[in-house]
Amino acid sequence: MAWIALALAGLFEIGWAVGLKHTEGFTRLWPSVWTAAAMVASIVLLGFALKSLPLGTAYAVWTGIGTVGTVVLGMLLFGEPATAARLLCIAAIVGGIAGLKLLHG
Repeated sequence: MAWIALALAGLFEIGWAVGLKHTEGFTRLWPSVWTAAAMVASIVLLGFALKSLPLGTAYAVWTGIGTVGTVVLGMLLFGEPATAARLLCIAAIVGGIAGLKLLHG
């Protein structure tokens, strides 16, 4: 259950990171509300996962999911560059997440 909570926390982290782009500096009400809600959900779920997962592992996986998802959505939604080097770095992060899951799974 902790891994599921951690994965959901990572997805909410993607949501709030992308949401920040839409808040325009927290000047738009509804994007700001949804972004703040995603922030709270992400932290609460991370806290739940930390009850049984090691801190370093959980934090690395949480930020890794958020990083990969945010970079991919940045490319898809905002036209950010999808260079070979960038994709290789994303693959390395995914490999690290998978490795930590295997080690502590």
